Amino acid sequence: MGELVEIIAKALVDNPDEVEVNEIEGTQSVIIELKVAEEDMGKIIGKQGRIAKAIRTVVKAAAIKENKRVVVEIIQ
Repeated sequence: MGELVEIIAKALVDNPDEVEVNEIEGTQSVIIELKVAEEDMGKIIGKQGRIAKAIRTVVKAAAIKENKRVVVEIIQ
């Protein structure tokens, strides 16, 4: 699922080399931390958080197959 977030993020930003994804896996849940360049934060979050919400929706749909709960955090 971290790879999925990375592919989506790299497609959206101007600086794909600065995209970092860190996956913290627990027994029933996964936390995915997405870090992008400061000037690309607006592109990842989108107007009123629409793009961030869409990324979270896609990742949650992928996580249902593995019976896991996923949290996507966008950090600076």
